[in-house]
Amino acid sequence: MPIVRSLGRAASQLLQSSGCGCGVSLVPVRAIGVSPRQVASDASFHSVTFSESDHPRVLITGGLGQLGVGLAKLLRKRFGKNNVILSDIRKPADNVFYSGPFIFADILDYKNLREIVVNNRITWLFHYSALLSAVGEANVPLARAVNITGLHNVLDIAAEHNLRLFVPSTIGAFGPTSPRDPTPDLCIQRPRTIYGVSKVHAELMGEYYHYRYGLDFRCLRYPGIISADSQPGGGTTDYAVQIFHDAIKTGKFKCYLRPDTRLPMMYIDDCLKATLEVMEAPAEALTMRTYNISAMSFTPEELAQEVQKYVPELQMTYNVDQVRQAIADSWPMNFDDSNARRDWGWKHDYDLPELVTTMFSYLGSDSRIAQAN
Repeated sequence: MPIVRSLGRAASQLLQSSGCGCGVSLVPVRAIGVSPRQVASDASFHSVTFSESDHPRVLITGGLGQLGVGLAKLLRKRFGKNNVILSDIRKPADNVFYSGPFIFADILDYKNLREIVVNNRITWLFHYSALLSAVGEANVPLARAVNITGLHNVLDIAAEHNLRLFVPSTIGAFGPTSPRDPTPDLCIQRPRTIYGVSKVHAELMGEYYHYRYGLDFRCLRYPGIISADSQPGGGTTDYAVQIFHDAIKTGKFKCYLRPDTRLPMMYIDDCLKATLEVMEAPAEALTMRTYNISAMSFTPEELAQEVQKYVPELQMTYNVDQVRQAIADSWPMNFDDSNARRDWGWKHDYDLPELVTTMFSYLGSDSRIAQAN
């Protein structure tokens, strides 16, 4: 032990003598070393202007999913295009690639991820890499690797480099023994999917790292997120996105959940707004590290009735998928998000009528919709 303490003091003195003036968090899970691949800071990106220099330097992992591209657009407007780096293991579309910095980042490659954080002077990290509920059940080993091992890599790097870390959670973090109507922030959580288990794990590990290492960890439990500019990604709530595409294309929709299945939902603009607001909230305003957020709650039948105001001839049928139905039946029907509204002023903008109107306005004006209007 004296040898370890001596090495720690020597390393600390060496780092402080480099002139950076920054503190170092010693995390026992990973050894702190020097990457053998030294790449100049911002080597592959445009230079940062003076007006952008005071803003956070942001990395978004899993950035080509439903939320990452929209979040990058929002953050670039606020902090400057070159201060927000989008990353994924997939090839981005041209419009995404040319809209701002993009980099390959595999969250299972700890060394590469750490190098990205160091070389690009990252200060905020949004960790969106995850396999969703239905996809995760189809490939549990992969979901375990991505959702849990990847999280451990991110936590260690964030603690070591003093990052502000956001990890989203979900309605899937609750289970059949949780109170469902409404579901409070703090209650029994016993999910029965690998996705839900991994999200409870993320919540608890983030809170542990906050109290153990001082990590500025922040987390929101998202309801089902609905957006017009992304395709369904394998989640149980994705019917609420697919119905709009099918209503416009064919006028028919086959739903895999029962018509009376009530789940909390949110339009993507509200989701992204809440994410930015909680990240910008003063630390002293936060009474917890994981918050519920909510906007609306509806059933497939209620959504179909609202859609039929635009597509009156929509034919809604049901072919219940027992796996996804069982998942939905274990999830909250309504979220209690009173703590978020009290602590940092959360307030949603979109209810069900505004959601449907906005979705159709983005997805285009089909002849059936034009006739209905």
